[in-house]
Amino acid sequence: MQAPTQALCRDCLTLSTNGPRCPHCGSRRMLTHPELFDLSIAHMDCDAFYASVEKRDNPELADKPLIIGGGRRGVVSTACYIARIRGVRSAMPMFQALKLCPEAVVLKPRMTLYAEISRTIRAMMHDLTPAVEPLSLDEAFLDLTGTARLHGAPPAVMLARLTKRMRDELGLTGSIGLSYNKFLAKVASDLDKPRGFSVIGRGDAADFLRDKPVSLIWGIGPAAQTALERAGIRTFTDLLRWERTELVARFGATGERLWHLARGQDKRRVSPDSPVKSISNETTFNEDTGDPDILDGHLWRMAEKVSDRAKAKELAGRVVTLKLKRADHSTLTRRIARRDATHMADTIYRTARALFDQVADQGPFRLLGCGVSDLVTADQADKSGDLLDPGAAQRSRAERATDAIRNRFGADAILKGRALR
Repeated sequence: MQAPTQALCRDCLTLSTNGPRCPHCGSRRMLTHPELFDLSIAHMDCDAFYASVEKRDNPELADKPLIIGGGRRGVVSTACYIARIRGVRSAMPMFQALKLCPEAVVLKPRMTLYAEISRTIRAMMHDLTPAVEPLSLDEAFLDLTGTARLHGAPPAVMLARLTKRMRDELGLTGSIGLSYNKFLAKVASDLDKPRGFSVIGRGDAADFLRDKPVSLIWGIGPAAQTALERAGIRTFTDLLRWERTELVARFGATGERLWHLARGQDKRRVSPDSPVKSISNETTFNEDTGDPDILDGHLWRMAEKVSDRAKAKELAGRVVTLKLKRADHSTLTRRIARRDATHMADTIYRTARALFDQVADQGPFRLLGCGVSDLVTADQADKSGDLLDPGAAQRSRAERATDAIRNRFGADAILKGRALR
């Protein structure tokens, strides 16, 4: 006779035998899987993170569709689940999102606040394991191998405890994917959002993957998907028909990776504190433009976003990069290494603007982007000053004062004239 399967209540964390309801609290949010207490690689993804923070802080938004992003010519950073039901997605042009959901409330992101909350969640993860690999402010991999003895509970229980703690202490929710490698853990975390907890074990990985589209693989974008479709590869079953040598011959290192992933294999380790290599922002215009005023306005807003993200991460960059894409999709990239690292919007803008002036006559352009790289900690930023620009120090003080006002009263408390172009 088969032993009863153990179940975990995700609301009160009671362990029991498999049943429709928790015997302790009556919840139906019961988690069962034959390998539930044997798996230890997880991916945690906050649910509509930016939007959830804004709804938490303003209960009047609770039942309204909410989009976090730029102005009408910007893009969607994230959207709440009400807006997603209407078809709104991250990275969608704002004009398109508002066509799908014209009644949506649109707010600009408060990156400093999101980063502060992210650090709190990261600390909660580190209470479980030192093996935490952040992917962004709102998601991370965790390796809880060998932690059961330390916590007196298997990883699945500790992960359920993590999301319960996020809900109780921060008023935010997250979704968990639990498996035996990073690839399947990330896939699992998307299966039951929001407030999900999905498990893919060794025993069911092959059946789970068999008829799934290869677009399920993180990093397979439209271009890669088109290349695979040309080869007759649309699903994991299609991949399994290919010999390893054939995939490598056709797709190189990507082919080797695909051969392993098709079999549920992923040897990548969870790498704690993987360094951020660059911070950037870009936008694709609705129509190609060479208008210097429009481009200047976009460049300033991008410099502000890059600055906000760098400050939130307590980083600064020595290299400023400008990226432009022309109407024929050819790309222009210009970069310059500064003497001092910077995270000041004014400095990033002025440096990127000087790079833009070198190529401004090569438009019109369909995409504009800027960013910083060669990153260092924020305490190394803007130390020397600019002897050739005596007004730089005054602008820097004004920007820091502006940051303080925005942190207290909101992102729209102060706007520069060029931001309205």
